[in-house]
Amino acid sequence: MPTGSPTGSFKLMTTNNELLKRYRAILPSYVNPLFAEPISIETGKGSYVWDVEGNRYLDFFGGVLTTMIGHSNPSVVEAVQSQAAKVMHTSTLYLSEPMIELAEEIAAISGVPDARVFFTTSGSEANDTAILLATSYRKSNQVLAMRNSYHGRSFTAQAITAHSSWSSTSLSGLSVNFVQGAYRLRSPFNHMNDDDFTNACVEDLVQVIDMMTAGDVACLIAEPIQGVGGFATPPDGFFGEFQKVLSNHQILLCVDEVQTGWGRTGEHFWGYQAHNVVPDMLTFAKGVGNGATLAGIVARAEIMDTISVLSFSTFGGNPLSSAAGLATLRYVVDNDLQGNALARGQQLSEALAPIVDNTEWIAELRGKGLMQAIEIVHPGTLEPDTQRTNAVLEGCKRHGLLVGKGGLYGNVIRITPMLNVSVAEMAEGIYALTETIKEIE
Repeated sequence: MPTGSPTGSFKLMTTNNELLKRYRAILPSYVNPLFAEPISIETGKGSYVWDVEGNRYLDFFGGVLTTMIGHSNPSVVEAVQSQAAKVMHTSTLYLSEPMIELAEEIAAISGVPDARVFFTTSGSEANDTAILLATSYRKSNQVLAMRNSYHGRSFTAQAITAHSSWSSTSLSGLSVNFVQGAYRLRSPFNHMNDDDFTNACVEDLVQVIDMMTAGDVACLIAEPIQGVGGFATPPDGFFGEFQKVLSNHQILLCVDEVQTGWGRTGEHFWGYQAHNVVPDMLTFAKGVGNGATLAGIVARAEIMDTISVLSFSTFGGNPLSSAAGLATLRYVVDNDLQGNALARGQQLSEALAPIVDNTEWIAELRGKGLMQAIEIVHPGTLEPDTQRTNAVLEGCKRHGLLVGKGGLYGNVIRITPMLNVSVAEMAEGIYALTETIKEIE
């Protein structure tokens, strides 16, 4: 594995193992790092990171899809440093030009008509806000969500999460029903073609509304591609068919674009745009600040303004994060990183497809653009194989590649390079992943 810092030298301050001991001693038991031998990332440049011991890795996970346009991106670094020298925090109680300017640009690109933008600090808080708005607007505590969904770790977001391995509590003031959707591999409708699969899920939606609700449902919240759920991807047009049913009941549609947003799918800037639909609300987070703490929600004005009391977010949209967000958004647009995501995603899928087809323990390759995954099973079955999954994760690390893990059963490898990943970097990552699969085979 290549070693050394991006400047050619490094000063060893501590070791990964020493930091792990301190980590275990002070953080909660439910917080766990990746890998049998976890690493501490000390430095990053572009698509590469270096740990505290000087080991270099090609980063195809980006801090869970958050460092979106490369580590230490000069445009973002300059914007953050410039803003930090002025003022780092004021809150929404004061006028902030970076926050207002970022809100204007996000509203313009959101596709939501008569849009208003509210900033938060995380995707969990953004989704929490979406549910607050929808239930207040519709005066109903009834919510629909998708099976295999994940929307965050807050009390409200946990209630709309359909993942036993990620559900911390079943307590909630919401009445939530989960409908069939994106996770086709394990769906009872998995034998159907795209149109029949979509129709079957629509029929399930109708039945859930008719049989399991009081009718006045507030909203359906859905990820265009399920993130923690292992990049489960529904057919194009899926949510457009859903919205026809929702509209008949005045049920709002909220799309969780925390992982799909900002051009990552390659085909569109937002994941929802693959479905011939315009949402009433969308939430965003992760990559928008390229690592800065920044998230939020876009909603039609009449929905956003349903809150009549004074409300604000102390840290949401603070000048420092907003400066990072503006720099990131403009870099994505000015450099056509959506187009690069499409091209490099094709490079990735074309290289992996024959390997997946010839590997008995990989059930499928799925996703779009630079948001792709392989699901790992015991050969000849759909039984999850977490042991092989961990072997792939660890093998990639040995080859100098960082990828993620997810899925309902923890048996999915998530591959999410930077949006500005180069042809050569993608080839390097593909080689590391394919060599790992060959070694396990």
